[in-house]
Amino acid sequence: MSRLAALPRRLALLHPLKKRTCAATRSYSTASEQRLDSRVKIVEVGPRDGLQNEKNIVPLATKIELIDRLAKTGLQTIEAGSFVAPKWVPQMANSSEILSHILATPPSSPHPLTYSFLAPNMKGLSNAFSILDANPSSFSTESNHLPGKPSLEIAVFASATETFSQKNLNSSIAASLEAFRAVISAAKETPYNLRVRGYISVVLGCPFEGYDVSPHRVAEVATELLEMGVDEIALGDTTGMGTAPRTKDLLNCLRSAGIRNEDVAMHFHDTYGQALVNTAVALEHGIRTFDASVSGLGGCPYSPGATGNVATEDVVYFLESLGMDTGIDLDGVAEVGEWISKELGRGNGSTVGRAVLGQRKRKQD
Repeated sequence: MSRLAALPRRLALLHPLKKRTCAATRSYSTASEQRLDSRVKIVEVGPRDGLQNEKNIVPLATKIELIDRLAKTGLQTIEAGSFVAPKWVPQMANSSEILSHILATPPSSPHPLTYSFLAPNMKGLSNAFSILDANPSSFSTESNHLPGKPSLEIAVFASATETFSQKNLNSSIAASLEAFRAVISAAKETPYNLRVRGYISVVLGCPFEGYDVSPHRVAEVATELLEMGVDEIALGDTTGMGTAPRTKDLLNCLRSAGIRNEDVAMHFHDTYGQALVNTAVALEHGIRTFDASVSGLGGCPYSPGATGNVATEDVVYFLESLGMDTGIDLDGVAEVGEWISKELGRGNGSTVGRAVLGQRKRKQD
């Protein structure tokens, strides 16, 4: 049974007043089944999600150097840019140049890398395609892996609440999903055959509607995206309001809807200091993909008061201390975090990063 064919009927499963069962609908890996698998994937979102809210425009050369430095640390996926209208997110205005650089001069890395670009509508996707069309042999696709060539991924953003959808996308949830359908379909068509990631924002708390975000609504949006062909759902705690019990409830709800652990990634912000606690809950649940941002860069321009993403350094240290394998050089990421913090004129937002570099300095002294 295919992944999409195995999805349950959405309305029957997600109605909050009905008992939800998933007998023989989809198979998924439980936390106990996955304990033998210690591999964890970190998706580095610093160059896009981390920088988009910086008040001062970051020079293109700095963005490219950040990506080049991160590529050397063992990361598998780097979120590199966003094809959105510059008037809405000025910081992302040079994403075309970033994609062109990646294709022309792929950053050195210890293993193949995937670069993710947000393309929320057909205009943004067309802009990305124009660059790919000019460089047809410079990237790998889902069906044609070219040695030494980077893979590309397109990302779309949905919301778990109507108010946030209006503020972020200027449309209802339903309308935004319908618009994504064409983007997802086009990205997957030949000759591009690109992987597609679907973000769902404010899954554990909305700045406009509060803490009580329905996990059933999140599962409904996730199911629709998967039915459209999205390869992975990234659940965004955009406000950092998430707590351990509500993270557990959300993941249990998605499991009841038949959504597999391997189709889910978690994207935590650390506004209230709960990101690593929530990461532990998700890890125990069986999730093995987590977003993080070097030096804790980030924040959402449409979420007042939301501070940065959880720091990559902190997540790597935490997961490795539990015996998990991230494949990432912690010292290397800590150095990148310190470098970009100085470039931006801000303090290093990673507790672990500061500790690692402080310990190194004490040894040198």
